[in-house]
Amino acid sequence: MINKIVQSMAEAMTGIRDGAVVLLGGFGSIGQPNALIEGLIEQGATDLTVVSNNAGTGRTGLARLLELGRVRKIICSYPRSAGSVVFEEIYRAGEIELEIVPQGTLSERMRAAGAGIPAFFTATAVGTKLAAGKEERDIAGRKYLLEEALAGDVALIEAWEADRWGNLTYRSSARNFNPVMATAAALTIAQTQHIVELGALDPEKIITPGIYVKRVLQVPYGEPTVT
Repeated sequence: MINKIVQSMAEAMTGIRDGAVVLLGGFGSIGQPNALIEGLIEQGATDLTVVSNNAGTGRTGLARLLELGRVRKIICSYPRSAGSVVFEEIYRAGEIELEIVPQGTLSERMRAAGAGIPAFFTATAVGTKLAAGKEERDIAGRKYLLEEALAGDVALIEAWEADRWGNLTYRSSARNFNPVMATAAALTIAQTQHIVELGALDPEKIITPGIYVKRVLQVPYGEPTVT
């Protein structure tokens, strides 16, 4: 019987190694798997490369992971945003590497990884500092940059509902990067607000099929505020 529901945070975090590439869902604080991030902190993996839309806010969640010195490199679109105090501190101190990737390109690099596409061309960032070192090609009279797929060893994501097969739904804007990250990692772990019986999910509302998900942990936290 297929049952991807785990009973503890320790079970959910099993096997995450030092040096792993970790994809973290969320857009700011919306849809971010904060419970799983705290579980990763407790688990102890270090020297991580984190892929996220931003570099954390305040001193909790991703920001705490950074503050504890567990992240060697962060790949994100918005490293400097409201409340990114920890990233500012450690970046100025030279304690973390940064790779800035435009938001659409970041999403497409992960989507490509999930689809088995090794690289693609995009006009985004042509003629900017972000183009340094990248292959440039003229296609039909327009310049494009070659961007490589971005795969993760682990994806930590947040869902709204799940069943024991790992099928997932999302709630409003909390969907954001979570579905694309789920497809791009070797090990996808989802925290979910609700667990429902197999067959209870409307097939039209399942965004992430269970084939992409290895572990599901229920983390009920009340009705979130989303936009």
